[in-house]
Amino acid sequence: MPAPWVRQSQGGASLTQILLGVNVAVFLLSLASPAVDELGANFGPLTLTGQWWRLVTYMFLHSGFIHIAFNMWCLWDLGALCESLYGRATFAAIYLITGIAGGVATVGWHPLGATVGASGAIFGLAGALVASFYLGEFSMPSAVIKGTLKSLAFFVVINVLLGGVFPGVDNACHIGGLISGMILGALVARVAPERDQRLQRAGILVLVALIVIASAVGVFRWRGSQIHFETEPDSRIFSQVNQCARA
Repeated sequence: MPAPWVRQSQGGASLTQILLGVNVAVFLLSLASPAVDELGANFGPLTLTGQWWRLVTYMFLHSGFIHIAFNMWCLWDLGALCESLYGRATFAAIYLITGIAGGVATVGWHPLGATVGASGAIFGLAGALVASFYLGEFSMPSAVIKGTLKSLAFFVVINVLLGGVFPGVDNACHIGGLISGMILGALVARVAPERDQRLQRAGILVLVALIVIASAVGVFRWRGSQIHFETEPDSRIFSQVNQCARA
């Protein structure tokens, strides 16, 4: 696999830059229209009763300037490394699958809560990188690999610990993204480390995506049966959405 610091000449913006731009654009839009958060947050009572798209849209919403600034800083660093290591298509799939896995973990852990933020997917990138650097073969010095592993492990441990200390942080989302990312990273490193192994990589991504979907179905059946949610005025329905946990 090419060294992570070697950028492939693809022309135009990288996917990391595109994702960052989309997140910032949606955040600015939500400042102008708070209804954006209401329509897209991973709000358990609505997600569990059929609005499954919230498992995707919540990843592009943030609850404040500090929240989005920290997440975009992490995305800039981890996304660039992930994209250069795996390639654009695999990176995109890891980001989406692990973000959804984080959302599924959220509604499973606290089904009445509301969550916004990209860090489920960001933790997924970190998990994939940890597993790949630990198990993979790379054209870079072992000292560099060890240093990167230590930095990634520090990032994961510190943020999980902080999430357990500070209120309003959705650690379930972080852990769901992290575990799914580690599974993806390990399988890619062992089964399809080369970018031209497209069929094998596609098989891995489909397999993990099916596992996430099966987990979501299980959570929906488990938690959905506990939700007794009737139509109410918007201001009451979304009173929890306006107090979203940060992921």
